[in-house]
Amino acid sequence: MILRDVRKNKIESFFIVSIFIIVIMIGVYYTCLYFNFGPFSAIIAFVLASITAFISYYNSDKIILTLNGARPATEEQDKLISTILDNLCIAAGLPRPKLYVIEDSAPNAFATGRNPEHAVICFTTGLIEKMDKYELEGVMAHELAHIKNYDILLSTIVTVFVGFVVILSDTLVRFAFLGRSRDSESKSGGVVAIVAIIFLILSPIFGVLMKLAISRKREYLADSSAVELTRNPEGLKSALTKLTLDTEPLEAANKSTAHMYIVNPFKGKSVSSLFATHPPLEKRIERLQNIQ
Repeated sequence: MILRDVRKNKIESFFIVSIFIIVIMIGVYYTCLYFNFGPFSAIIAFVLASITAFISYYNSDKIILTLNGARPATEEQDKLISTILDNLCIAAGLPRPKLYVIEDSAPNAFATGRNPEHAVICFTTGLIEKMDKYELEGVMAHELAHIKNYDILLSTIVTVFVGFVVILSDTLVRFAFLGRSRDSESKSGGVVAIVAIIFLILSPIFGVLMKLAISRKREYLADSSAVELTRNPEGLKSALTKLTLDTEPLEAANKSTAHMYIVNPFKGKSVSSLFATHPPLEKRIERLQNIQ
């Protein structure tokens, strides 16, 4: 079951990278046409898209940690979670991920990276302070399950690539309307304007659909994998119960990385179940109760 899911995640990640490169090529190509690069536009578009994909893939974890204001964990300040991580990595047969902490009183956690050898787990100080040892162990095992199942590869790529597409669409819009104001007769400017509007409309929809595709079912699988690792469903169930009752939103969170957290960081804000990236906590707890 898990090997099949890992293989599926790798295949989906390959397709996402391919789609990303194509989308970036289209955007850069029409931007180059706007600047009258002529036949070189296609070459420039391919080179820039490939470089962007390469840099994003190998630096996505650093980008996400920076977006969330995370700091490296230390043995002095974060000994408890460091010890829990060491023990669970031995039990799971996984290399030890880097451990980071977000200084925020709202309890939450996420994992990121491109594979188990280049993975990161991040806890908020609120989670560390409000959970006991067994609850922290359950949350840590949940995040390790995301790493082992290669969920982090998919979610990290989606986060960075969707963010870049949004930036590209905004840039195209600026170029398009700047061009129209300078030369209303410009055909290339008109084409860029059309492409820019399409990008502007599709980029947020594309982002939501991609996140919905990877978040809900992966959370259920990570919960069950965590219980399999710890042999203690009560730890994770108790942690999720506390997270359900806690209504403090995570100030460090942003929309581009919200789907990566163990629970929705924007608590207190009503979100349609159709567009919610996380399954209801009540359903997750109910599933854990059925695990013997």
